[in-house]
Amino acid sequence: MILSNLEIQKALDDGRLVIEPEPSPRQPELRVKYCPYDTHSVDLKLGYEISIPEPGPFDQDLTEPGVLHDFISKHCRKCTLSDVQPFRLKTGQFILARTLEKIGLPTDKGRPYLAARIEGKSSRARCGLLVHFTAPTVHPGWNGTLTLEMINLSPTTFMLSPEMPIAQLIVEQVAGEIFQNPSQFQNQSTPEGKS
Repeated sequence: MILSNLEIQKALDDGRLVIEPEPSPRQPELRVKYCPYDTHSVDLKLGYEISIPEPGPFDQDLTEPGVLHDFISKHCRKCTLSDVQPFRLKTGQFILARTLEKIGLPTDKGRPYLAARIEGKSSRARCGLLVHFTAPTVHPGWNGTLTLEMINLSPTTFMLSPEMPIAQLIVEQVAGEIFQNPSQFQNQSTPEGKS
């Protein structure tokens, strides 16, 4: 079952969902044109750090043992966004970014457990920006920022500014009991997945 905007807010209030900083305002206000809560999702913002993969004389072999975030970090250039220094995402360029918000889906609050999906925003997709692909699931027990795998498919440059609404989080209830199986990226705080 997908949670409505009011149920998302109840989950925030009772600690079954953590979003830090919490998106606001919770309801549309006359003086404020933007409300991050849609009928069954909440917007997330772009963080300040991106990683830009660099070409090199190596192959990516995901069957080799090792820590993936170490490999990615070794072959990326870091860039910090600011209001005066947005990032110009070129046509066909791929980057890793992260959400401004840290997301938590604690499992110590009892059932029903919550899971979530991060999805792109239609307003970004219509301009040719893919915000994530193939990895939307946020599992029960997760804690950390969310990595955005972004690519520009438009014929023009896309300007990325920190704290711009970039994605939406859809929250769902999980039926039944679970056992813990933490992700290798648990508690991540960088786009590559390092803690």
